[in-house]
Amino acid sequence: MKRSIPSYSCAVLFSKVLLLALIMLAAILFMLDSITSTVHAKTNSHAPLLNVAAGGSESQAEQVTDEVESRTELQAASPNEPSEQPEDNRPWQAVRMRVTAYCPCEKCCGKFADGITACGHKIQSGDTFVAADKRYAFDTEMIIEGYNNSQMVKVLDRGGAIKGNKLDVFFKTHQEALEWGVRYIDVKVRCK
Repeated sequence: MKRSIPSYSCAVLFSKVLLLALIMLAAILFMLDSITSTVHAKTNSHAPLLNVAAGGSESQAEQVTDEVESRTELQAASPNEPSEQPEDNRPWQAVRMRVTAYCPCEKCCGKFADGITACGHKIQSGDTFVAADKRYAFDTEMIIEGYNNSQMVKVLDRGGAIKGNKLDVFFKTHQEALEWGVRYIDVKVRCK
């Protein structure tokens, strides 16, 4: 007696093979994306990274879009550093930020106007630093066009109103802080 294969079992077999092929394709694309990202970071290339969404949900696509909007291509620029220090190869990122200013007075700092920043730094004459959201660790390096002659400064303070992509640059006087105003700047960020 000869057995025949029901037609529905062929459809099940075909869907299992198709599912396996899609999983393998997603794994290959993930590996390519990882390799491309690694090469991109090591070479400081300005070529766009491979961006593949295989079987991703809409929320994953939104996350990628949000990340792309908040981070632009990696920057290979570095601030002027003394030659005796080892070269820092961490990449710079350009992040669009709302940049305001403050000084150590009570109008700006309220009850925290004691001359000590959130990280414990005692403010001295000539200091240049920024207050940033806690997602930027203390000592994160930033270059803010128009502040400190566009030289690198560090995150040394926090602020109650400084959330997300907002910064407060430090000035020694209230008048200088007022003159800075509010600016929207592509800030170069090199995380710690």
